[in-house]
Order: sequence, then C-alpha cells, then structure tokens
Amino acid sequence: MRVVVCVKHVPDIQSPRSLGEDGRLVRGGDDDTLNELDEDALEAGLRTAEAAGFPGEGHDVTVLTVGPAHAVEALRRGLAMGASGAVHVSDGAVAGSDAIATARVLAAAVAKLHAESPVDLVVAGMAGLDGLTSLVPAALAELLGWPQLTLADEITVTDGPDGRVVRVQRETSTDVEVLTAPAPAVLSVTDQAFRPRFPNFKGIMAARKHPVTVWTLADLGVDPATVGADGSTTRVVTAQPRPERPDRVLVTGDAETVPALVDYLSQKGFA
Repeated sequence: MRVVVCVKHVPDIQSPRSLGEDGRLVRGGDDDTLNELDEDALEAGLRTAEAAGFPGEGHDVTVLTVGPAHAVEALRRGLAMGASGAVHVSDGAVAGSDAIATARVLAAAVAKLHAESPVDLVVAGMAGLDGLTSLVPAALAELLGWPQLTLADEITVTDGPDGRVVRVQRETSTDVEVLTAPAPAVLSVTDQAFRPRFPNFKGIMAARKHPVTVWTLADLGVDPATVGADGSTTRVVTAQPRPERPDRVLVTGDAETVPALVDYLSQKGFA
C-alpha cells in the first residue's frame, strides 16, 4: 500500500499574525510549524498503512508539501512521526497561489509519484489553519479524477476482486454516513478521531538526516503561468488586521455582580 499525506508549513495558530503589503499572510517566522490538522491526516495515513503491514516491503507513507525552503521543516516533523519518504515542491513561481492553484501543483506531484509507483490513498487534513478554506482536498480529487471521501473519522481499506476498496465513516449533525470508493482515492480527515502520535527521540534524530526529494515546477511539467498570483482564481483585494472592540466591558466579581451584568445585556438587547 502506498499513502501520500499532504502537509503544510503554517504560522503557529497561537502566534501574532501580520499581513504584507500584498495582503497575504507573512510566513517564514521562527514559530512556523506543521499544520496541526495535517498531523491528524498523517496519523490516519500511518494507521491505515500499518494495518496493511507498514513498515515493510511494498508499503510506503510519503509526506508531500508545496512551499518555500523553510517548509521542509513540516516534512521533517512528518518523518519524525513515522513517514518513510518526503517530497518538497519548491519553486518561486508558486508563491501567492490560492487553494486551487496549490491543488494544481499537488495534483501534478501526486501524479508523478503515482507514475513511479501506484498510490492507493492521498490523505489531507480538514483545513489549513492559515487560510481555513478546506478546498484543497476536493480540488485535488477533481484534478486527479479520483473519488473523494471527505471528513472521515474512520478508514478501512480492503482488497476486492477488482482492486482495493476504501471505506470511510463520518458523522454529520444528524447521521453517521458510510462511504466507499475504489482506490486510488483522496481523503480528508477530521480532528476528532486520529490523535497524532508524539515523535520519539530516535525518530527526531533520524528525520534530520533523512533525504528529502525536491521538485520544481519544471520537474512536474507545470506551467508557471497556471500557479502563483497570476494563475489563481481568487485574489486579495484589500486586507487589514481586525480592530480591537472599543465597547468591550469586563465584569468580574461574585454573585452580587449578576444584576449589573443583566442590566448591561438588557441595554444591548440580549436580555
């Protein structure tokens, strides 16, 4: 079984955010890290491959990212967690890509990996914590022409007479859904069911020395005009930090302050 897990290097969700003159999020800070929701995806990919016999002959879990040079740190984290391979698509022309243009690059990279050795699953997190669009998994499936199984909280892969079959379970607000599709397929997973493992010291040290395959757009046969700001279907027109609320009122104390709080909420129309 071969699993490709898409990961992203993003500013830490707890760190202050800043916007550049182009309206895009400033990246490359010391606190940039592997997107937390992608750790769930990697855990899901590792568990699925382990159920099939990974690590072992014929089984592979590869982490894949698109980004500048420092994005390799997301791959190092993935290797430390247990991935067996890493691919970094790094090309200056990719800067400024929106979700669709990013998916275009990822699809080309997955297609190249698939041509080298068949890929059974592509797994992604439910969102990137920098943009929160949740568009990439669906766009990636569309570009590859593969089935998509989104927001899974349980994954099973079985061998059928016509090849591998992927089964996922997911919960909605009213139901529990079970979906199946033939492999290869693209999955996204929730942040509820796949608690990421913590890398051990041996894994962290090995990840530092593990080779990372680096590809450019030319290696993938991707036209630079189809990615980056010019190749994106969306663009930032204007952006500014969210202003502080000037009318913020902090009420502290004990039960005697409750009438004051009720009066304040009544004045604002909430009570």
